[in-house]
Amino acid sequence: MKEEFLHYLWKFQKFNTPALFSERGETITVIHPGEHNTNAGPDFFNAKLKIGNQLWAGNVEIHLNASDWYAHNHEKDSQYDSVILHVVWKHDGDIFRRNKTALTTLVIKPFVNQDVLKAYKKLSEKQHKWIPCEHEFANVDSFVLNNWLERLFIERLEKKSKFILELLEKYSNNWEAVLFILLTKNFGLQVNSEAFLSVANSIDFSIFKKVIKNQKQTESLFFGQAGLLEEDKEEHYYVELQKEYAYLKHAYSLNNKLVTSVKYFRLRPTNFPTIRLSQLASLYVKERTLFSKLIEAENVAKIYDIFNVSASSYWDNHYSFGVVSAKRKKKLSKKFIDLLIINTLVPMVFCYRRYQGNEQVADLFDLLSEISSEENSIIKKFDSIKKVSTHALYSQGLLQLKTMYCDKKRCLDCVIGASILGKNK
Repeated sequence: MKEEFLHYLWKFQKFNTPALFSERGETITVIHPGEHNTNAGPDFFNAKLKIGNQLWAGNVEIHLNASDWYAHNHEKDSQYDSVILHVVWKHDGDIFRRNKTALTTLVIKPFVNQDVLKAYKKLSEKQHKWIPCEHEFANVDSFVLNNWLERLFIERLEKKSKFILELLEKYSNNWEAVLFILLTKNFGLQVNSEAFLSVANSIDFSIFKKVIKNQKQTESLFFGQAGLLEEDKEEHYYVELQKEYAYLKHAYSLNNKLVTSVKYFRLRPTNFPTIRLSQLASLYVKERTLFSKLIEAENVAKIYDIFNVSASSYWDNHYSFGVVSAKRKKKLSKKFIDLLIINTLVPMVFCYRRYQGNEQVADLFDLLSEISSEENSIIKKFDSIKKVSTHALYSQGLLQLKTMYCDKKRCLDCVIGASILGKNK
């Protein structure tokens, strides 16, 4: 039993009878349970109760055991002087306020709806389950689930926005620079995201704008800052890049000492940092006003067109410097572009609109509804229980559900948990 469950019972009045009685036998009529407080102070503010024949207005405090009042030193805290009812699961002693007056106590255990209690115990079972409601998830109403996933998507956007807002403050509200940082980070995918982020942070964006005049110079900047031009190789293209980077390093006082080393381990060749950095260079050489074009893109087809780039011709038959491979154009795949839309474009548009006082999100819902669901172990597991993730909007919601609710056992804050307990929020 957790105290959060008692909060849920009181908030939604999940009792098997409206006739409640205090520990002293007084009748208790709940006119309003109060406003749930998740910060410091009593658990519910501004409750309205009738205790015996007296009408009361004040706060409600909830504990598993009555003695927790003293364990938490509430008898010494003026914030708790206005508590009119102490709701507990177990009464293990009388409780008094600071002024020594007795506090009315309601032991709710005898009044709890047994079906709700059974459902809660089932969700709280300690047996190994991938998610607490694994056995009930398939039976959750699809309308309830889909609406919850849409809300979770917004919640996930809010979370991603924090990083963007931090970047915005760091780069003096320069949205182009923030896009460059975020986009470079996400070009590295999970394995090289931190390394690519360190590369982006090592390049002053005003310098970067001067460099993106041609592919070779832009590649030399990326490869040089990433520490990929420090070997002795006789290959012509490699030597040219070294010369370009030496010039840039001297001209702009470049420093890559704090850059994290890129990784190749367990990566498919198409995701090698060399290929991704060359593709990123191609994108910026092609689109000099990338931020405005992405912000103004009317539909997903336009976005795909913007990201229609390939690594430079050298990489047609290379994945690494000096190692020849079968010829293949290294074009950004639709699947990779989808990830950029999900993790870069949509959060950027969301933040940019809010910055301008625009709360519109309907078209972002539509955009992600046109994009295929992500493929990872979490999405596959959810779909094995109940086919849910039909597009990227829902896959984003499912990731938020798993990491921020299921893994943290926040069933009482979850619409799915609430529906299982018999109350849709």
